[in-house]
Amino acid sequence: MTAGNPTLPRRAAPAPDRTWMLVLIFLVTSALLLVSHNNDLLGNLGGLGTVLHNPIVEAVVVSLFLANVLFAYLWRAAPWAKALVGLGSLLLVLPWAGQEDTSLLDLSIQIMIFAALALGLNIVVGLAGLLDLGYVAFFAVGAYTWGIFASPRFSEVLRYYGQNPGATNAGTLALGLFLTAVTAASMIAIRRRVARPTRASTWSFALASLGLVVGLILTGRALLVLNAFRAQGLATGLDANFFWLFLALSVLAAAVVGVLIGLPVLRLKGDYLAIITLGLGEVIRVLANNLGLYTAGSQGITPIKSAAVPWFDRLAGALGFQPDQYYLLFLYVVVLVMIALILTVNIRLDRSRIGRAWIAIRDDEVAAQAMGVPLVQTKLIAFATGASFAGVMGMIFAAKQTFISPESFNLFQSIGVLSMVILGGMGSFPGVILGAAVVTLLNLRILPGLGEATANIPWIPQQVNPGQLQRLVFGVILVASMLLRPEGLLPNRRRTLELHQDEDQEDDSVLGHGPALTAAGGSDVYSPGLAPEKEDERAGGVQ
Repeated sequence: MTAGNPTLPRRAAPAPDRTWMLVLIFLVTSALLLVSHNNDLLGNLGGLGTVLHNPIVEAVVVSLFLANVLFAYLWRAAPWAKALVGLGSLLLVLPWAGQEDTSLLDLSIQIMIFAALALGLNIVVGLAGLLDLGYVAFFAVGAYTWGIFASPRFSEVLRYYGQNPGATNAGTLALGLFLTAVTAASMIAIRRRVARPTRASTWSFALASLGLVVGLILTGRALLVLNAFRAQGLATGLDANFFWLFLALSVLAAAVVGVLIGLPVLRLKGDYLAIITLGLGEVIRVLANNLGLYTAGSQGITPIKSAAVPWFDRLAGALGFQPDQYYLLFLYVVVLVMIALILTVNIRLDRSRIGRAWIAIRDDEVAAQAMGVPLVQTKLIAFATGASFAGVMGMIFAAKQTFISPESFNLFQSIGVLSMVILGGMGSFPGVILGAAVVTLLNLRILPGLGEATANIPWIPQQVNPGQLQRLVFGVILVASMLLRPEGLLPNRRRTLELHQDEDQEDDSVLGHGPALTAAGGSDVYSPGLAPEKEDERAGGVQ
């Protein structure tokens, strides 16, 4: 008991053995990671170096090292130890090991990109309960927003409009800006003044949305025609310093597309919503494939610039990184900061009024609407928020890959991100991050490493080699995980109670408080309010 208030229990202090165990595991796995990714050192270790160089062993070492961050989150250890392990893993050991093996930095960026995507989809699926199978469309919007302008494709577009200006001039630009401003203001006014949507208000809002799209198209075309003379000077795209501006623009563009996609479909729910979002996601991919002038079609856009930060390049050089590693280290830091911001926004939204409204809609739409929750507006906020996270990650993905094509944004990417959310635990922020890490490691390191290590074993036929059956092995792992842990690897408490509600029901007959809930108990149990079967029997089955 505490000295000031004897009725309050004292909080359990962290166990010293767990604290030192956490630090010891961190030191051992860090040493293994650094050794296994240093080719010069592996060559001097003989047989041990050969074992550590094995693809399976290397994948296991990377997985064990990344588990340090999970242990730091889960274990009850001293705060200094948790901070040392978490920050040391992400800010010191991973970049240090990535200096020797650039693929490790690339893998870390991929994990964090998919973690941010999973956090965005978790808002739509985990909190609001909207099954979205076209989520990768917003990822594509962010990628193409930067990819078109930061590559030679932008010069091609300007050259085309310089040769085919049509009737576009400064008057068209003024008309487009006016139409955009008026329709945007009309949409805001309709939403604010109409408490309960009517047929007239719905049609007015749809007409204003169409006018907004037309205004944006007119404005964009006029700007392209009026700046066509700059095509020669923009042969490699916009200056890389526009990267920071386009971070905000990618968020805005993806959010707008999320609202435009959500407006016509969010009156649907369940399987119907899943089917139509799947179709709309494929529409975005097909548009990227067919709009050859802007996206170069199936050939893709390349090369795509990354941000130019001279002082960061000098710092990276002083730390021993090679010039071709500067941009990867920079993007690693940017993604780490974005993950921190996205996670903070998620936590704040979850604890806010809108977060409670999302959960209410997920649990029961009718009850939520009866309590005054505006369904369409609340769902649109969920769609736009999740889309904005995907948009900014799409832009970073384009800068990292320096190449994008429509094949990077197919249906399987949406299903992959959805599997991360479900595997980690819907509605759980640390859970979906863990799910993203597990699925990405399986797809990029563990299963390819297993296939590479078993490729030359003579007694394993090529037809059943794990390298040829990676999708099958991945599917079996997902099925087994869902059977053994249906609530996810790190579920939130609400989701756990929902899935295990039947297991928590107790039979009062064991305590002598009522008849057994089985046929052998001696009588049937009726729900209250049902008519009795016999004339002398009370309603509801009460004897």
